[in-house]
Amino acid sequence: MNGTIRVGNLFGIPFYIHPSWFLVLGLVTWSYSSGLAAQFPQLSAGFALLLGLMTALMLFASVVAHELGHSFVAIRQGIDVKSITLFIFGGLASLEKESKTPGEAFWVAIAGPLVSFLLCGIVTVIGITTTASGPLAAILGVLASVNLALALFNLIPGLPLDGGNILKAIVWKVTGNPYKGVTFASRVGQIFGWVAILSGVLPLILFGSAGNFWNLLVGFFLLQNAGNSAQFARVQEKLTGLTAEDAVTHDSPIVSGNLSLREFADERVISGQNWHRFLVTDDDGQLVGAIAVDNLRNVPTALWSETQVKEVMRPITESTTVQSDQPLLEVIQLLEEQKLSVLPVIRENGVLVGILEKAAIIQLLQSRTQPNPA
Repeated sequence: MNGTIRVGNLFGIPFYIHPSWFLVLGLVTWSYSSGLAAQFPQLSAGFALLLGLMTALMLFASVVAHELGHSFVAIRQGIDVKSITLFIFGGLASLEKESKTPGEAFWVAIAGPLVSFLLCGIVTVIGITTTASGPLAAILGVLASVNLALALFNLIPGLPLDGGNILKAIVWKVTGNPYKGVTFASRVGQIFGWVAILSGVLPLILFGSAGNFWNLLVGFFLLQNAGNSAQFARVQEKLTGLTAEDAVTHDSPIVSGNLSLREFADERVISGQNWHRFLVTDDDGQLVGAIAVDNLRNVPTALWSETQVKEVMRPITESTTVQSDQPLLEVIQLLEEQKLSVLPVIRENGVLVGILEKAAIIQLLQSRTQPNPA
């Protein structure tokens, strides 16, 4: 997963850490250990460092709890959580699919901030009721304030933040169109991204101060991800209503299993077709297997006339096919998840329609985005 390191499972959810996280962990540990050492001179350097590390780990545990909030609500809606990843800007719960309704999408989005608010309240109550003092009180104060900041920051109403997903759900509810919600929330996210960049650039230009350098990073993060979300939403909207059959390649490489290898070679291979793999059908047009041009090498040329394609073909399992009426968006997701470039498309009765290629989907998308001639 893009250089991330898998460290185990959390409640059955794969848990990953991006290498940048270790840099942030070190910086946070050093920052809080230095602050504790300055605030409490009686602490030894080693103990202050240990407390700083513990504080940093508890802060990241708060980020994980935030993401688990999203994850548990998604799981209750029947949505699989593919992973939770810690990276330089916090955490990310990767969901299998979107919620079915704007109401469900709202609760998935707001669950993370609610967890952070809850942690802030719990830590605050612990600090008050136990009358904690000294370094412990300082650590509890940091945990409470960071969880509060985490909740408030994520409620900024722009994608990819939780507030952006909340805004997306609201616009989706009002318009009835989820993609309009994504587009609107993405634009708001881009606005906040530019504001964050300006807040980092202007002090640097006017006063030579780099104190807001983090704002620059956050701004670029918002701009890039909000832009990607908007672009992806536009693609999804263009493909809405299309099925796998709509993207089937014309003149798909299909041969009858009753053909002899000689007929197959003459009609399909030598005739100039550039396919290297052909789908095989029976007398009823149902998909029964596949044959590659290289498979011909396994049979002596002298036997080609008396050997049928179905004797050489390889069987195809149902898991490597898609139904003709399956939404094209789901097919694209399947291609990406299984890292495939081609899938056979069949009807409910098993009759083969043809093959679906990534290139054909791109061409279909381009044809739908081109303006109609006047």
